[in-house]
Amino acid sequence: MTVNSIDPTDIKQNPNIRFTDAAIAHFSKQLAASEHESIRLFIEVSGCSGYMYRLELVSEPQPDDVTIELVDGLKLYVQGEAIAILQGTEVDFRKEVLNELLMFNNPNVTGECGCGESFVVESEARDNA
Repeated sequence: MTVNSIDPTDIKQNPNIRFTDAAIAHFSKQLAASEHESIRLFIEVSGCSGYMYRLELVSEPQPDDVTIELVDGLKLYVQGEAIAILQGTEVDFRKEVLNELLMFNNPNVTGECGCGESFVVESEARDNA
């Protein structure tokens, strides 16, 4: 049996959350058309499985947010209490015919609802958040 331990201080200093080039291009375009300067990634308890990803355009971080420099001054603010759940997540943007989709590739997810709107993680990840 292997036991994994998580150092919350290390995670907040290096949350390992990435945006693909397509996601960066998408949000750069969105920000250029808005009065905001940055992106905020957070989760909410919601949906049929437990959590939902949320992204919003913002100008200021929330008090507990962790700041990640994405590229060319583009900043991502990540909800501090969600860092353990979001650790290792890749955010992608895809345009398929008429649909535009934000995709979250989160290695911590252990299950999703049938409609794909919410997700669940093992209790250990939640307890370390």
